[in-house]
Amino acid sequence: MDARNEGYAPQPHPQAMLATNPMCTTALDLPGYRIVQNLGVVRGLVVRSRSIVGNIAAGIQSIFGGNITILTSMCEQARGHAFDLMLQHANQMGANAIIAMRYDANEIMAGATEVLAYGTAVVVEPIGDLEQS
Repeated sequence: MDARNEGYAPQPHPQAMLATNPMCTTALDLPGYRIVQNLGVVRGLVVRSRSIVGNIAAGIQSIFGGNITILTSMCEQARGHAFDLMLQHANQMGANAIIAMRYDANEIMAGATEVLAYGTAVVVEPIGDLEQS
């Protein structure tokens, strides 16, 4: 590390709030906030495949029925990764919120699934009582 930068913590851009404290909703608005700019569609896309070990373990779990935890974990990780990529995309565009957020998933080949997180990147500002706090 460069000695000149030691101890230096750059201040985040105000819109970097999206990366650390995401305002993300499936609704078309954020109560208490006014949309001042619509920046367009943002997305995060992940393609995941199961390993041979995962296939075997999932097969064994399916014999006994119930939740197949290995696949559940893989799906949760894929959705989380797609969500994080969508937040990064929105942050790069200068958004501080995402509205109309959705997930989509499709099997693109045997054993490989794409997970897409998408929404509308917007810039919002507080309205009403939130402005005075």
